[in-house]
Amino acid sequence: MMNNVLLDIQNLSAGVTGKEIIKNFNLAIKEGEVHVIMGPNGAGKSTLSHVLTGKPGYEVTKGNISFKGKNLLEMSPEDRANEGLFLIMQYPVAIEGVSFMTFLKYALNAKRKYLGQTELSAPEFLKVIRDESIKLGISQEMLKRAVNVGFSGGEKKRMETLQMALLKPNLAILDEADSGLDIDALKIVASGINDLRDGKRALLIITHHQDLLEYIVPDFVHVFADGHIIKTGDKNLALELEAKGYTDFIKEAQC
Repeated sequence: MMNNVLLDIQNLSAGVTGKEIIKNFNLAIKEGEVHVIMGPNGAGKSTLSHVLTGKPGYEVTKGNISFKGKNLLEMSPEDRANEGLFLIMQYPVAIEGVSFMTFLKYALNAKRKYLGQTELSAPEFLKVIRDESIKLGISQEMLKRAVNVGFSGGEKKRMETLQMALLKPNLAILDEADSGLDIDALKIVASGINDLRDGKRALLIITHHQDLLEYIVPDFVHVFADGHIIKTGDKNLALELEAKGYTDFIKEAQC
């Protein structure tokens, strides 16, 4: 891996059921960087997150993706996660009959086993999850409930942030992580995300607006339309987008 590039996407085209959604997309994310992708509905932002994490049904028709110097496209979704790729989903799924405590213990120990580390015992795991859940205002009662069953939008995002805190990914993709959050929940989730920033771990934030960016300062903001990046800037670009919308940027790119 050269120049501490964590994720390198080159000339990526991808889609679903024969429809091309991502078109000649290029992006390089270095260790410690925070990148934000903003764009209108239907631009392909969530498709990008699905392609990166290996969701079934999405086909890459062209291009390459390197993660930590390895060919990401040759990895299974499970290996991508164990290698250090994590997704906070826009709509986290519910799993009946499986408690969050059990789910998190298996997820964490699966990654530790993959990395050749000793699996945590029950007491060791309880200490780790207790420390992390307190930071996010998550009660022990919530941890006993089935995964996302009956949870509010804010509760789901807190639990996703807890998963991220436990798994400590090299690159976390946040797909509309601020969706459905009130201001208090937004601050808590942002704090949990910022706790992971250590100069090595990177973030790719996918969002429609800049509310979350009041608490997480990005290094780069990218305007995403028609399947690829049409403009890149700093945090001020997000403010400009919030004020003006996407139309002018799209028209400018088409000229």
